[in-house]
Amino acid sequence: MDTDSYLLEVRDVVAETADASSIVFDVPVDVAGAFASTPGQFLTLAVPSARTGLVARCYSISTPPGEPLTVTVKRTPDGYASNWLNDNLRPGDTVRVLPPSGIFSPKDWSADLLLFAGGSGITPIMSIVRTALAEHSARVVLFYANRDETSVIFASALAELAAAHPDRLQVIHWLESVQGLPSEAQLGGFAAAYSTWTSFCCGPAPFMKAVSTALRALDFPRERRHQEKFVSLGGNPFGDVEEVLAAQATLASVDDADEAEDAAPVGPSGPVKVEIELDGEEHVFDDWQPGTKLLEFLESKGIKAPYSCREGECSACAVRLISGEVRMLHNDVLEQEDLDEGLRLGCQSVPATEDPVKVSYR
Repeated sequence: MDTDSYLLEVRDVVAETADASSIVFDVPVDVAGAFASTPGQFLTLAVPSARTGLVARCYSISTPPGEPLTVTVKRTPDGYASNWLNDNLRPGDTVRVLPPSGIFSPKDWSADLLLFAGGSGITPIMSIVRTALAEHSARVVLFYANRDETSVIFASALAELAAAHPDRLQVIHWLESVQGLPSEAQLGGFAAAYSTWTSFCCGPAPFMKAVSTALRALDFPRERRHQEKFVSLGGNPFGDVEEVLAAQATLASVDDADEAEDAAPVGPSGPVKVEIELDGEEHVFDDWQPGTKLLEFLESKGIKAPYSCREGECSACAVRLISGEVRMLHNDVLEQEDLDEGLRLGCQSVPATEDPVKVSYR
């Protein structure tokens, strides 16, 4: 499997708080194009594991395009990868990385931005804030919730940005230690003054749910409500890289239980015609086989479609279904509103009927 992963050298590790660090990578000139990103995207890192060779985890890029590629990692209770990265990485180390992925990025930078961040959810939001202020003219309001003052990531950087752009950036800090957890009513009361702005939200699941409920109650349309959701990846998107091969050799005598097979798939009896819009180009094929995932089919045609986890656990491969029907074998990230909008996961979508299918990568 060609996953286009790269070994990047760690340039620096910066302690942001007692339990969060920013990891700065050096990107060689010859692969710089692969690591061009848009604000709000994430990297998938291969974290060493004694048993499996590696575990894959997604971490948001905290710097805007044009600055050193950086992800910020906060420790999570009992989180193997986040604790390993904070405890072990040093300048000069190398990490296997997949290129930037994700769709949590403004499409219209002229729109005023209402941003919500909870804890380490500030990471992609920070990239968006800095890009908006440096390259565009829209106003930005950030509601940033944390446990207490010591847990505020980027506190100094945000204060400096607010001081440099007093007419464009407003940062509202909410501390659980002082005010308790923000309620839906409080979030709604705050957001009511910005009902025509475009919102982006990232943070713990209860926080994002409260924000989403509050914005829906204010009749924010779906196209102006964006959320970033991460699930710990269970699979290996890196393929048979050296770390995995070494672990497989070590564990050759260990038997792993097979997962129960799914019921016989329901779908077309023969190949289906599919039309794909990707990076401004249109591709048409008439031999998409039943049971073959869209991502795998495109890869067999030599088309580099976006993906990260390959397991239906992130949104990097999301497509918009324009016509026809597909069935997703697994989905841990798209909510009903996303499905109603036509979003599907390319890594998990197979033809559902014999009707032609048309999809567009956003």
